[in-house]
Amino acid sequence: MAQKFEQLKEVMSNVEEDGPSHLAYKIHAGENYAHPQLCFFHVLFKAASLAFYILSTLFVDSFVIIFVVTVLLAALDFWVVKNVSGRILVGLRWWNEINDAGESVWKFECLDQESLARMNKKDSWLFWWTLYLTAVAWIFLAIFSLIRFQADYLLVVGVCLTLSIANIVGFTRCRKDAKKQLQAFATQTLASRVSSTIQSAFTVI
Repeated sequence: MAQKFEQLKEVMSNVEEDGPSHLAYKIHAGENYAHPQLCFFHVLFKAASLAFYILSTLFVDSFVIIFVVTVLLAALDFWVVKNVSGRILVGLRWWNEINDAGESVWKFECLDQESLARMNKKDSWLFWWTLYLTAVAWIFLAIFSLIRFQADYLLVVGVCLTLSIANIVGFTRCRKDAKKQLQAFATQTLASRVSSTIQSAFTVI
């Protein structure tokens, strides 16, 4: 496990820390996965939190241990997805801040359109499918806890599901915002070309 954390540190060291206005990425053409180590960690904490919760409910008697370890693994997954894998695998970033009026404001960032078009498709596929499937798994576990009237275990599942959904909502809204930027860029480019063509026509006349 220590070796895996060292690998994660190595991956994170490749992400430039130039503030929220800059997104770092690497493009490796011709590879199956552009970032196999990061893909591994993107899946690792999701699988670990789910596996530990399921197995611990069968073999561990202490609810405190189940709660602390499961939520800790889910929180690590939330942090890795939000701050590392989302930026590198799909070129998206989101965060939430409080403005001067005390209101919660969503902030979104994405790479430029040319860079987004060059993102590795398998990296992107893995990112989105594992994001959604993890939430689905927690929903099934929540239903199972409800059926068995286990309010304490439902609390654990509820916290993990909330963290999972937060990333889904954040990155989904970020992707929609990126599409709007693409449409606006395409419209602006088309209008600029039409304007240039008209000006050239009048110049010739």
